[in-house]
Amino acid sequence: MTRERPRGPGQSAGLSPAAAALAARCEPRVNELARRMAREVFEQLRGYSGLPADVKDVEIAATARHAMRLFLRGADGGVAPDALEHFQERAAQRAEEGMPLHLLLRTYGLGVRELWRVLRDTAAPEERDALAELAEALFTAEDRVVGAVTESYLDEQAALVAERQEQRRSRARALLEGAMDPGGPVVNGPTLVLYARFMEPEPAGERSPVAVRRLLRRAQTALDRAFGAETLALLDGRGGHVVVPGCGEAPPRLLDALREAVGPEVRVAWAASQSAQGIPAAGRQVAEVVRVARACGRPPGLHRLDDVLLEYHLSRPSDASDRIAALLAPLDARPELLQTLRIHLGQRQDRRATARVLSLHPNSVDNRLTRIQELTGLDLGSPRDTALALAALSVRAADATGGGISAGHTTGGGLARPGATG
Repeated sequence: MTRERPRGPGQSAGLSPAAAALAARCEPRVNELARRMAREVFEQLRGYSGLPADVKDVEIAATARHAMRLFLRGADGGVAPDALEHFQERAAQRAEEGMPLHLLLRTYGLGVRELWRVLRDTAAPEERDALAELAEALFTAEDRVVGAVTESYLDEQAALVAERQEQRRSRARALLEGAMDPGGPVVNGPTLVLYARFMEPEPAGERSPVAVRRLLRRAQTALDRAFGAETLALLDGRGGHVVVPGCGEAPPRLLDALREAVGPEVRVAWAASQSAQGIPAAGRQVAEVVRVARACGRPPGLHRLDDVLLEYHLSRPSDASDRIAALLAPLDARPELLQTLRIHLGQRQDRRATARVLSLHPNSVDNRLTRIQELTGLDLGSPRDTALALAALSVRAADATGGGISAGHTTGGGLARPGATG
C-alpha cells in the first residue's frame, strides 16, 4: 500500500509537501506579478490597450491575483465548483462589456505562462520534481478554469444576443402595428418596409426548430449586411416583415443576398413609407403583393405592386368574394389542375412555358387546361373568364392564409379580410 502524503494548511490531497513549499515561496510575489500582467504583459494582446483603465487595473488584475493565489495555496487539480464561480462571473461581465472571447482566453494563457516562469525561477535545482508536479497541476487547473470561463462567456453572449433580437422584434412589431416604438428613437423620415416569404415547397412546421433557427440567423445576417445596419426583423420559418428606419430604398443586391441566405425560392416585396404613421399600411401592402404574386403563379423573386396591379385589384375582398372563390371549387379534389392553372396564368398563358415549369409535354398541359374548363366552365381563352380565374385564385389564397400581422406575429398571408381573425 502507498501512504497518503501529509497535507499542510490549504494543500490539496494531490500536492506533495515539496511542491506546496515551492508554491508558498512564490505567493508573496502575487500582487507584483498581477500588476505587471495587467499593465505590461497583456498589453501585447491586440485590443487590450483599448480597454478602460479600471477594467485593466482593477477587474483583470484582481482576477489574475485571485487565480494565482488560489493555485499557489493548493486549490489546483481539486478546484471546487464554488472556486470556479468567481471566474464564471467575471467571464459573464466581460461578455456583457463586449470584450472578445479570444482576448479574454489569451489573458488566462499568458497568466499561466508568467506564473510558470515565476515557479521556474524560484525553484532550486533539487526541487526539480516539485517543479514538474506544480507544472502538471498548473496545466490541469488552467484546463478547468478556461473551460468554465468559455462556457459562462458563451452562455452570457447567447443571452445578450437573444435579448437584443427580442428588442428588435418588439420594435418591428410596434411599428408595424402603429403602436409607440418601445425601444428606440422616434421614427422620422422615410422607412423601408419589406416582406419576404421563404422556402415555398415545405411548410415551416415540417422543418426542425434547429433548421428554422439557422434559416432565421442567415436571413438576419444577410439583411444586416445588405443595409449596413441592424434591421428590425419580425420573421418566422415562413418569412415575415423587416422595417428599416431612415432608409427609403433597398440596396441593389438585397434579393441576391437573401437568395444566398435562404434559397432561390424566396419572394420579396418592399415599399417606402414617408412617416411612421404609414408603416402599418406599407406592411400590409407588401405582404399582400407577395401573396397575390404567389397565388397567381408568378415565379419567386422580387415582386412590385405594378407587376400585379390587376391581380391585386381583383383580389380585394367584397360581397362577391365567396362566389368568385367558389368558381374553382370543382378543382379542390384535383390539386394538379389547380397548380397547372396557377402556373399557366403566371406564365401569361404560354403553354410551352407552363410545360417547362411543370416538366410536362405541352400536350399534357393542353389536356389539363381542357379538363379545367370542363370542370369549372371557365374559358381561359376569354379575357373575362381569365380575369375571373385570376380573381378566384387570389381570393382563395387570401382565405387560406388569413391575416398578415395579428397578435404581434407575422404569418404567410397578407391583408386581413373583414371579419377574419389572425
